[in-house]
Amino acid sequence: MSGGHSHSYHLVEPSPWPAVGAMAGFITAIGAIMYMHEMNFGGLIMTVGFLSILFTMFMWWRDVIKEAEYQGHHTPIVQLGMRYGMILFIASEVMFFLAFFWAFFDASLYPDTGVWPPADVEPFPAFDLPLINTMILLLSGCTVTWAHAALLKGDRKSLMNGLVLTILLGAIFTGVQAYEYQHASFGFTDGIYSSTFYLATGFHGFHVLVGTCFLIVCWFRARAGHFTPEHHFGFEAAAWYWHFVDVVWLFLFICVYWWGGR
Repeated sequence: MSGGHSHSYHLVEPSPWPAVGAMAGFITAIGAIMYMHEMNFGGLIMTVGFLSILFTMFMWWRDVIKEAEYQGHHTPIVQLGMRYGMILFIASEVMFFLAFFWAFFDASLYPDTGVWPPADVEPFPAFDLPLINTMILLLSGCTVTWAHAALLKGDRKSLMNGLVLTILLGAIFTGVQAYEYQHASFGFTDGIYSSTFYLATGFHGFHVLVGTCFLIVCWFRARAGHFTPEHHFGFEAAAWYWHFVDVVWLFLFICVYWWGGR
């Protein structure tokens, strides 16, 4: 009767962002299809849709941060539900990569020509740029763990430094992978090897970009004093996601670069 809640759950207020985000994704997909078929205004429509997605993400995250930091809606029971949700999200991402690995192993274990990699393909040496990128990502996993440990101890300076180092390492990884793609001896449409290679490594590269953006948002939030040792699920989710990206890359390095390129 007083207008308060007698439970620890968060009843979400009506929000326009799910509908706006769905429409933005639809516009982006239509624009991408038109662009790939070289239709008029395809690139423009795709750009408008993509910018709409970025706008939706900014506004939606802003509302969630308000709920967590200023309105007190993220109680321990709500945070527990968010952790379960993040675990399920990462599990769904694992299924994505499992499908890509399945396609790669199916093509490599039973090649049509009897030879893998195909005779006209020169794969990347595993112990060259791929090994460097492996060391970069493993080091970034150490720095994000350092940042998390510093947050739990209330050491905000080390938290900020760890986040900056992780973001820089993520950007370096993306730059090295872009350089690797530019100097590849095969293109995306040059056969089953190139298609499965670019699909798996490119999708992982996209996740690195998303994870880097995730950590940049965490850095700005940490700078604003948002995280505490008891209340920091936003950073925890980013750290989980980043470790997931690390583990996937280890499988890519071993299976695609080393084993698949032998």
